[in-house]
Amino acid sequence: MASADKCMSNVHSILRSLIIYVVCIPLAVFLGYLLSDPLDPTSFVTVAGVLAALCAPLLIRFHYPLMLLSWNMGAVLFFLPGHPQLCFATIAISFAISFTQRILNKEVQAISVPRLMWPILAIGVVVIVTAMLTGGLGMRAFGGQVYGGRRYLIIFLAIIGYFALTAHQIPRERVGQCLALFFFGQLTYVFGDLFPVLGPSFSFLFWVFPPSNLEGDFVVGTTRLGGVGLASAGFFAYMMAKYGIRGIFNIGKPWRAIAFVSFSALSLLGGFRSVLISFFAIFVVQFFLEGLHRTRLLPTMVLVLTMTGAVVLPFAAKLPFTIQRALAFLPIPVDPVVRLSAESSIDWRVRMWKALLPQVPQYLLLGKGLAMSQEDFSIAEQVTSDARALSEDQWGTALAGDYHNGPLSLVIPFGAWGLIAWVWFLAASLRVLYRNYRYGDPALLSINTFLLASFVVRMLMFWLIVGGFYQDFIWYIGLLGLGVSLNGGMASPAATVVPAESQASQLPTVLSRQRPVFIR
Repeated sequence: MASADKCMSNVHSILRSLIIYVVCIPLAVFLGYLLSDPLDPTSFVTVAGVLAALCAPLLIRFHYPLMLLSWNMGAVLFFLPGHPQLCFATIAISFAISFTQRILNKEVQAISVPRLMWPILAIGVVVIVTAMLTGGLGMRAFGGQVYGGRRYLIIFLAIIGYFALTAHQIPRERVGQCLALFFFGQLTYVFGDLFPVLGPSFSFLFWVFPPSNLEGDFVVGTTRLGGVGLASAGFFAYMMAKYGIRGIFNIGKPWRAIAFVSFSALSLLGGFRSVLISFFAIFVVQFFLEGLHRTRLLPTMVLVLTMTGAVVLPFAAKLPFTIQRALAFLPIPVDPVVRLSAESSIDWRVRMWKALLPQVPQYLLLGKGLAMSQEDFSIAEQVTSDARALSEDQWGTALAGDYHNGPLSLVIPFGAWGLIAWVWFLAASLRVLYRNYRYGDPALLSINTFLLASFVVRMLMFWLIVGGFYQDFIWYIGLLGLGVSLNGGMASPAATVVPAESQASQLPTVLSRQRPVFIR
């Protein structure tokens, strides 16, 4: 028996040695050769592939949290053509792992919400058919002759992302962690604003987190810090979802209100009016959804806002440039330079919309698509009378589909079919979010309230103020997928349990109403 065990041990030692000599050593030599030129993209891709294979056990176990963390993160895969965002890779990996687990284990079931699944798939069908009929899905980054394939990829990965998010229900004990991962990933956008400060010494950092400002000096209050604005939005969303307005302004925990107000104020450093408008609108909608308008908090909030406005607004013209620009939509006195900057931005958009509106009827049946051929750049030489209203830089924006207008970003690229699918998607999403808010687990009430309020505000801004279909679609999908995975689907009203001895007395009333009785 001892000799048999010794023989087996020798066999295992020989196998380990063979693996080392046949696989590990040649692989190490090959990787060393690649790292002799570490800046070569092929080297990065190969090394990343090997590291991903070695980290396969970790990816299998933590693929879902990694996807949540990277969903709103500003990191990119700098070694791949086109520099795609990190979330694209994590979405694909998480979906592949979840799909494989479901095949291997029939007990693993994804969350099914047909009310959402069908409009999402309808959007995918419209996008594919339009792409096939208007230039294909080629990508210039991979040597193709068509520009715009990246935009199609974003839409398809967003659709895959919904199924990846809803592949598992988030356990109740993990709700706080998953919420923090999803929203705090947005804090990484701050790194992009630090490029003028850190400089070439930290160039490796900006390979992963692209700089948001490459020109001019870094001056707080003058330089527009878009990354800080996005990071503030992530913190704002986390606190509103985690604690709700009632919990944020809890007198027993004043640090919450201080942190909330401070980080929300930092968003003004980005100089974006839309961010401030969305913050205020989400706060107001959630305030009413929480029923706080029937409490003493309403007059308190009105008094605080009135006093703050009375103190700050008279000195608005003395505030930093970025803060003035964020407030420029209000009828208050601001610096003339700031007013000119804000008005020129609006005028630029209005002129582009006026030039593009006459083109809408020709794209109703078959949209223009998101692709651009090289011949599109010759349009500037053969413009029509309507197109002459556009300047050269506006033509580039219009051709790229960046219309800064929600309806135009749907109708022109995807026609009336895209508009119909989008309206179907929004209606189904609102119903799912409302039912989760109305009938969901009370422990998730603040989260479901924020998801509904945020979705409503973003939808209204898409139609009325600013928006872009392919840019915003992944945000909508992320919000919906998170809500579905937290609630385990779409919540339904629970039927009231009527005691047997009282059924006879209640029967006439129930029959006269001819409808079931529900409780929340």
